[in-house]
Amino acid sequence: MTYYAVIREPGASWDTSRTLREQEKWAGHADFMEALVDDGFVLLGGPLEGGPKTLLIVKAESEQAIISRLAHDPWTPMGLLRIGTIERWEILLDDRPG
Repeated sequence: MTYYAVIREPGASWDTSRTLREQEKWAGHADFMEALVDDGFVLLGGPLEGGPKTLLIVKAESEQAIISRLAHDPWTPMGLLRIGTIERWEILLDDRPG
């Protein structure tokens, strides 16, 4: 497994007059994302300062695996979120022993 930094960005249907939690079908999106955390797929995630872009730290086999998993987010087919970038992330510093 490899670590990736994934930026998700607002899609064409994003309502700029609403906050993240006020977007349509927020509960379904939140439940989906929590399930990805429970599965160990998403390790960290949250919105970036100053806007609706979101950073996810993901542990996956490939970029295609990320695309496939996020396609099932209710917000993806609705056009609320899309993948902006996917980049491999090599961890050189951490606080794990050994």
